[in-house]
Amino acid sequence: MVARRFPRTVPLGRASQALIFLSLLSLTAAPALANGGKGAPRSGERTGERPVARLIGTVYTGGPERVRERQVARASAPAAAAAPSYATPAASPATGDERRAFDLINAERQRRGVRPLAWDGGLTRLARYHSQNMARGGYLNHVDRDGLDLKARARALGLHGWSTLGENIAYNQGFNDPTAFAVERWMVSHKHRENAMNGEYTHAAVGIARASDGTYYFTQVFMKR
Repeated sequence: MVARRFPRTVPLGRASQALIFLSLLSLTAAPALANGGKGAPRSGERTGERPVARLIGTVYTGGPERVRERQVARASAPAAAAAPSYATPAASPATGDERRAFDLINAERQRRGVRPLAWDGGLTRLARYHSQNMARGGYLNHVDRDGLDLKARARALGLHGWSTLGENIAYNQGFNDPTAFAVERWMVSHKHRENAMNGEYTHAAVGIARASDGTYYFTQVFMKR
């Protein structure tokens, strides 16, 4: 019965050669696919480390209901009477990579006809705080290990007066340009791109932290006053 299914003839030899050829082809193609395929941006090039990358759904807090429904997480905006002014406690200056990630997002907004975001020092502290917590804990989530989501962290750090907040997070390891690669992945993801290109936002900041194993954690927080 086996002989009937797989006749020992010349075509079998050709078929075997074809299978071997396809196997070799898949083995040679695999590194290119892992690195983004033909034409992949330079920021996706690998270093000697095993490359890993991950995004997680965006967070949108406050704002119109029609937009809120499209986001992964929703929460009510604080009442204006409860937060009459915007405080910037211990505003943090941006590092070179944090500013570059911010500028790359702004370049995409301008290219699409969306007004650029203004850098905000208070949001820098908020974004970096979350990236540092994720780097120390080795996790990727909009809710930190203390159970605080974006809105709760903003309140805990004394940020008031906003009407809308949004957040994108990511991590990667083993890429030559982790900052540009994180922005690329945000722009490829529909929900992350929607958050970054939202014309309702007026201010933003990026916080980056590097874990002991070399993994980079990224948080970008968006705000409308």
